[in-house]
Amino acid sequence: MEICIVPRFLRLLLFVGFGLWGLISTSLVPVGHGQTTPVESEAVESKAVESKADQKLDQAEAPKLSQTQHSVTIEGAEVAFTATAGKMLMKNDQGDPKANVFFVAYTKNDAPQEERPVTFCFNGGPGSSSVWLHLGMLGPQRVKFSDDPKPLRPPHQLIANPYSLLDKTDLVFIDPVSTGFSRPIKGEKKQQFHGYNQDIRSVGQFIHDYTTKNGRWASPKFLLGESYGGLRAAGLSGELQKRYHMYLNGIVLVSAVVDFQTLRPGSGNDLAYGLFLPTYAATAWYHDALSDDLQSLEVSAVVEQAKAFAQTTYMQSLLAGDALPEGERTKVIARMSELTGLSRDYLDRANLRVSMGRFGKELLRNRKKVIGRFDSRYSGVDPDHVDGSVGHDPSASVFFGPFSSAMNQYLRDALKVEEDHVYEILTRKVHPWDYSEFANRYVSASDTLRTAMRDNPYLKVFAACGYYDLATPSFAMEYTRDHLNLPPELRKNFTTEFYEGGHMMYVHSPSLKKLRLDLVKFYQDALSDLPANAKEAQAGAALSERAQSEVVPSETAPPARH
Repeated sequence: MEICIVPRFLRLLLFVGFGLWGLISTSLVPVGHGQTTPVESEAVESKAVESKADQKLDQAEAPKLSQTQHSVTIEGAEVAFTATAGKMLMKNDQGDPKANVFFVAYTKNDAPQEERPVTFCFNGGPGSSSVWLHLGMLGPQRVKFSDDPKPLRPPHQLIANPYSLLDKTDLVFIDPVSTGFSRPIKGEKKQQFHGYNQDIRSVGQFIHDYTTKNGRWASPKFLLGESYGGLRAAGLSGELQKRYHMYLNGIVLVSAVVDFQTLRPGSGNDLAYGLFLPTYAATAWYHDALSDDLQSLEVSAVVEQAKAFAQTTYMQSLLAGDALPEGERTKVIARMSELTGLSRDYLDRANLRVSMGRFGKELLRNRKKVIGRFDSRYSGVDPDHVDGSVGHDPSASVFFGPFSSAMNQYLRDALKVEEDHVYEILTRKVHPWDYSEFANRYVSASDTLRTAMRDNPYLKVFAACGYYDLATPSFAMEYTRDHLNLPPELRKNFTTEFYEGGHMMYVHSPSLKKLRLDLVKFYQDALSDLPANAKEAQAGAALSERAQSEVVPSETAPPARH
């Protein structure tokens, strides 16, 4: 759920491997005095290493899988399914145990696997379990929320989810290492899982191993990621193709980020200010902070006006910087004030640049309220009405408790999971997260996603965006989509839809209902034959693969598993 700050400097990480071979002495020692020859010494050392490896394997937790039978009613039809919950032991290519990854899989009973799609689901963080998608959007049960943005009285309730996708696809919810019940094997360093590349390799290996062990190579395969999970999904599109030659049918991005430049405004990056502005307008509209003319419109119409302004006059003004004529600056401030609900004086003093934290504090300052980051429909109180930015997120306060209590009860009661560890809903134990690959540049998986879509013209992408999402604003995803540099015949493979909710738009039941309808259509389209013009794209992909095969092997060889 949380988006981490992009590191500004290259972090030098020193990895110390376990089980390193010691230097074997080859000095001449007379035989028969309790000493061993060099060859015997090597044999003894080898046995010692093997013994340690065997001990480590013995110490690894044996996978504990619980299988239970259930049913859920979706669109008036009963769907019978098997729930499998537990851990998968992850090993490297040498057979050394590395981690236990917890997952929950729902598979429809009596469905032919070669025709049945399977969707691998995960949230983001980094440091988040998959609980939000699991019990908010996709699973057979969901947390009961009010459509009005207000806190829920504990204890919290789970209800049947008639908007689950279980009638259309099997679902596998993955908790990356250190989240949920997933943990490194005792003695393994957690840093080997906590970073952009490390995480991609780890989750990619899980998807490969699950697919192999459960006989799902012939099944259509989808990824579904939320928030940072969008960056992970984009990265996995390349990892799965290159490392395992596993090609996907579709990727679903829910309130996702693929390029951090779209979220991190600051010195040298005015782009993000423009991408947040339409969400500011939607938020102001929701809280009745705009003029009567704008309040009379639908939120979608207000957002379109803000997008048009952001794409033209506003971004041109930021590009001009200090060279912007005073008269033009006054006009820009006036229009910004109309669209955001912020005073002209405030915008003038902010030099036209308002961060999300400042907007959340300023919009309802006169009401002594702050607005939510995950869902700006929610408002709350800060003890200090003078500070320049919000002190807490009132929407986060609403969400965390219900999801946490519901998940802990559901796992043990319905899924019969026996586990003593704390289920880590959202943890900071994964930090510091390693972004060293992106030293001195913004974290982005746009290039990887573009390459995957180019090399696999059957790959479809769907992005779900909430109007009231101040964590990953909708216009940022539109910008990412429009800057993938895809050829015309592939642009239609990327679909974007909008919802009157926030980062977790699915807690708003009308948005959840629309989201299901949109995704059912997306899955149908992704599994249908492509039009004739895809043949050219396929030919181009084949040519690209042949060209890549001619590259020096050291540059193209798949990386070893970790």
